[in-house]
Amino acid sequence: MRYGQTDCFKSDVRRPSVLERRTFGQVVRDKFIPAAERVAANPGATSWPRSLRVKDVEGAPGIWEMTWSFSGPDGRATFEWREFDGEPGILWRRVGGHEIFADPAGD
Repeated sequence: MRYGQTDCFKSDVRRPSVLERRTFGQVVRDKFIPAAERVAANPGATSWPRSLRVKDVEGAPGIWEMTWSFSGPDGRATFEWREFDGEPGILWRRVGGHEIFADPAGD
């Protein structure tokens, strides 16, 4: 599985505190990546951990969201399934709180 980041994501990811960035990274490594690999291998399966609340973003076709923190501050990220050099992958689009839903695609 491959990963990419939009310029908007790269900008967003600098805003949270060091602890929040560390938490996001840990959640991505420990929960998100293994689940994304299972979903890529079997797209019909519902392999997302309930704790991540992965769902499609209303009004933004092809964009998905996950919640990585419920306890203050609110932590969410948007992503899109993409193909990179013929391999399935995730394009990270936005990261932050609810404010990212004003432009979930980060275009």
